[in-house]
Amino acid sequence: MSQRKASYAEFWPFYLQEHAQPRTRTFHYIGTSLVIAIAAIAIVTMNWLLLLAMPVAGYFFAWVSHAFIERNKPATFIHPLWSLVSDFRMFFMWVTGRLGAELKKAGVDPSK
Repeated sequence: MSQRKASYAEFWPFYLQEHAQPRTRTFHYIGTSLVIAIAAIAIVTMNWLLLLAMPVAGYFFAWVSHAFIERNKPATFIHPLWSLVSDFRMFFMWVTGRLGAELKKAGVDPSK
């Protein structure tokens, strides 16, 4: 990513294009699932130190996928908040079956 995006509406399609490979998205889903699981376990057990593992779990899988599958730089380095929001947006759109249409709108072949 060479430049900052002016708005989130401009960033979102770019974010999806940077996650064009299904394997990249799968790695993100694993990381996001772990983040949600760690948060739930921390709340249930009231072991707040577990919360420190959340960024490690989430970013490890995301960054590995960008380095070895997508071969691009994570958007987190330029737009950290929008990237975090988009990780969860992509995850929940996938879980609810709405991601395919969103990928198509961004010019990404969902089956690729």
